[in-house]
This record gives sequence, C-alpha cells and structure tokens, in this order.
Amino acid sequence: MKEQIKEVATLVGGFLTAIMGFLATLNIRYEWLTEASISAFVTVVVAGGMLGIGVYSVWKNTYVSKKGKEQKRVLQERRLK
Repeated sequence: MKEQIKEVATLVGGFLTAIMGFLATLNIRYEWLTEASISAFVTVVVAGGMLGIGVYSVWKNTYVSKKGKEQKRVLQERRLK
C-alpha cells in the first residue's frame, strides 16, 4: 500500500512538472508553481497517505468500533483473549 501511495505522489508530481513545462513554453509563469513547491506538494501527498494508512490500521486492528467491541466480547467469552 505504501508503494501505491508513492506511485500516486510521483504521478501527481510528474503531472505538475509537465504542466509547469507546458506553461513555460507559452511564456506563462506562476510564482508559486516551482520545482520546490511541486516537491513540497508531493511530500504532503505522501505524508497524508501514510497518515491515512496509519489511522485505518489502528482503527481496524483495535476493538474501538461497535463490531470490534462485539468481537472482543465473544473472544473473552470463549477465553481466546
């Protein structure tokens, strides 16, 4: 899953870089669209994806939800936990 996030971030970064190059050929320049800003955006995409995976993993692997609490109760009744 982490590799998929990195691939998506690379794709987004490449797309933004291509747009920057295209606009440069038309002599259109935006101060905020630079290599540094694209790199920073890609970093944010990767970090956000990793955060999402972390939150999802913690949620699914704990007994916080209603379903999880029920599973925990059943496991305790059967002395498996």
